[in-house]
Amino acid sequence: MSETALPPEDCTTMAEVRRGVDALDRQLVELLAVRQRYMDAAARIKPSRDQVYDAARIEDVVAKVKAHGTIAGLSDQIAEPVWRLLIDRSIAHELARWDVIRSAGTKP
Repeated sequence: MSETALPPEDCTTMAEVRRGVDALDRQLVELLAVRQRYMDAAARIKPSRDQVYDAARIEDVVAKVKAHGTIAGLSDQIAEPVWRLLIDRSIAHELARWDVIRSAGTKP
């Protein structure tokens, strides 16, 4: 959290809550950008477009997220739908990058 954000349990005003949420959102954006770069790497590495969608891997990721979410105190009602949407959009991004890399004639 940023220097000005209080831990949630110490917040007494909505301004403090919002400051904390805004700080976390900035951190999440940074982390999601790194995750996206891993999808870019996957698009570069995978030799076949058919390998981009992997149902078993999706279920593995969701199971791991839910397990860690339980430890961290994150509700399954938040974790699972958020990650399924993140995975769906990540697959779409990876497919688009795969196509761009191959259509540009560059070697992966």
